[in-house]
Amino acid sequence: MMARLLAFDTSTETLSVAVRHGDALLERSGEGGAQASSTLIPLIQSLLAEAGLTLRELDAIAFGRGPGSFTGLRTACSVAQGLGFGAGVPLLPVDTLLAVAEEARERFGAQQVLAVLDARMEQVYSAAYDFAASPAPEVEPQLTAPEELVLTPGYVLAGNAFDAYGERLPAGAARHPALPTAAAMLRLAPTMLAAGRTVSPADAWPLYVRDKVAQTTAERAAAKQAN
Repeated sequence: MMARLLAFDTSTETLSVAVRHGDALLERSGEGGAQASSTLIPLIQSLLAEAGLTLRELDAIAFGRGPGSFTGLRTACSVAQGLGFGAGVPLLPVDTLLAVAEEARERFGAQQVLAVLDARMEQVYSAAYDFAASPAPEVEPQLTAPEELVLTPGYVLAGNAFDAYGERLPAGAARHPALPTAAAMLRLAPTMLAAGRTVSPADAWPLYVRDKVAQTTAERAAAKQAN
């Protein structure tokens, strides 16, 4: 089991960074979005110093690859690539929806989770995970309107989309607020590392899911009329 790990996520409005050194876990959060690009590296440097580690001593660097904010994903990937190239450390791309589900499992004991993140533009990113299965099955994140989500019996909802789309999300299940935290990524890391999921810095890319960031005037008008 790897003992010296750095993880960070900038896919939402909350920046999350964590370092594991043996049994010690250090984590910090801050303002994400446009602010993440200026605060992420200083926060990483501060946590590594507190843990008594240098970048070259890390066994791997985990980062949230998406889906999420396009700007945030580009920030996470570029920082991960720069640190990985500079220190010669392998990278571990982690799906943000999997990290959301893991956070719900850790905090609320949820075993079957439909992770949902606000994708803006009247849409959500989602993926279902079953931690009762061993290992949890591989799933492909999807992008849909909130009302198009299908909730399998026994699953709970977890994520950050409740305030924006509460009444449009599936009813009849528990709802747990959860974000893709760096601490969640560190809990997922040992299994992923054992499965050989690291990549070289040159192969660390965002998972966008959506292939466009803006609607045309006609699309915005159509969406407004439909609502």
